[in-house]
Amino acid sequence: MQSRRVLTAVGEVQFLRPWYLCPQCHSGQVPADVALDVEKTDLSPGVRRMLALVGSETSFDHGRQQIALFAGLEVTTKAVERTAESIGADIAGREQTAVEQALQLHLPIMVGEPIPILYVQMDGTGVPVVRKETVGRVGKVDGQPAYTREVKFGCVFIQTGWDDEGYAIRDPGSTTYTGGIETASQFGSRIYLEAWNRGWNRAEKKVVIGDGAEWIWNHADQHFPGAVQIVDLFHARQHLWELARLLHLGDMPHQKQWMLRHRPKLDDGKIEKLVRFIQGIEVPTPSIAETIRIEAAYFERNVQRMRYPEFRTLALVRRLRRDRSRVQNCHRLPPQTVWYVLDGQRSKCHYRPPLLPSQQPHGNLLGVTSCGLRLHFYVAHPDAGACHRFPGRDWATA
Repeated sequence: MQSRRVLTAVGEVQFLRPWYLCPQCHSGQVPADVALDVEKTDLSPGVRRMLALVGSETSFDHGRQQIALFAGLEVTTKAVERTAESIGADIAGREQTAVEQALQLHLPIMVGEPIPILYVQMDGTGVPVVRKETVGRVGKVDGQPAYTREVKFGCVFIQTGWDDEGYAIRDPGSTTYTGGIETASQFGSRIYLEAWNRGWNRAEKKVVIGDGAEWIWNHADQHFPGAVQIVDLFHARQHLWELARLLHLGDMPHQKQWMLRHRPKLDDGKIEKLVRFIQGIEVPTPSIAETIRIEAAYFERNVQRMRYPEFRTLALVRRLRRDRSRVQNCHRLPPQTVWYVLDGQRSKCHYRPPLLPSQQPHGNLLGVTSCGLRLHFYVAHPDAGACHRFPGRDWATA
C-alpha cells in the first residue's frame, strides 16, 4: 500500500491505495488512481472542474483568488491555466472526432416527434486573437498587420409560434450554437452535424438564413438541399444603409430620407425594382461607382432569397440580429450569459447558450437539457484575446 495526497473539493485528503509492480516491464501501476481519475494529477475531478469554471470567467490569477475565497482551496495561477487548457484540448479532440464521423456519414438516427420548422443560420465575423495566430496574415488596412481572425459560426433553432403582429419568432431556449476559426469546408461539416443532431431529418419545413455571402449558400446547396434560403432582412437593410451613407456622406437627415424612400422596395420584396434603381444611380467618381456596382450585384444575386412578403405568408422568420453582436461583444456579457474558457491551441471559437445549474449533471460537464439537447459554450478568454472552448468529458463530484 502506498500513501498519496489529493486536493478535493472538501480540502486535501491523504489515502492509501494498492501499488503493483509489473513483472514484465517492471513499472509500477496504481489501478485506484485510474478509477478515481487522479492519475498523474494531484487535483480531483471536482477541483479540476472548479478551476476550469473560474478560469473561464476571468483572469487565471483572479480565478485562483476566487477558489481560495469561496472554496478555501489554495492553488496556483498556473494550475488554473493548465486545467482550463487541458479541458479545452479534450473537447476539441472529441468534437473533431464527431465532425470526421459526419464526413463519413456515420451519423446516429435521430428519432422523436416531427419538428414543424427548423432553421439553420450561418455567419462570419472577425474576432481578436493572440499575435502568433496572425503571423503572415494581411490586415484589413493596407500596410497594417492583422489583429483578428474570421470565425465562422452558426446556430440551429426551432420555430412554432408567432408574436401579436403575426411575425414568426424562435422558440425560447431552442437555439444551439457552434463555430470555429476554420476553413469554409470544415465549418460546413460542423454545422451539418449540429443540424443533424437537432433533428434535421425530422423537420417538416427547413430554412437556411444568412447575410448573403456566397459561402453560406454554397453550404446550403451542399449540405441542406431543398431548404428555403433567406437573406436576413437586418443584413439586407445594412447594405441599403451603406448606400445611403455613401450618397449622403455625413448628412444623417438626408440618409434617413433616402432610406424611407427606398427601404419599402426591399421590405416588400421588389428586389428587381431596387436593383434597377441602384444601377441607375449617377455618381461623380469611379470608386463610388464601383461600390454601387457591388451593392447592386449583392441584391441581384439574392433576389429569390429576399421575397420577404412570401416568407411572411409562409410564417417564416426573416430577421435575426443578435447572434453576431453576441460574438463581437461577448466580453461585455455577464458570466451567466457567456462562459469563457481558454483552449491551449488558441484557435477555436464555439458558442452555445450556457446551462442553468439544474441542467449541469455531474456525469458530464457540458450537461444535457430537459429536452435532451446538448449545449456547448462560446469561449473567448478576456486576457488572451482569443476564442476557445469548453470540455466534454466525464467528471466526478469531488
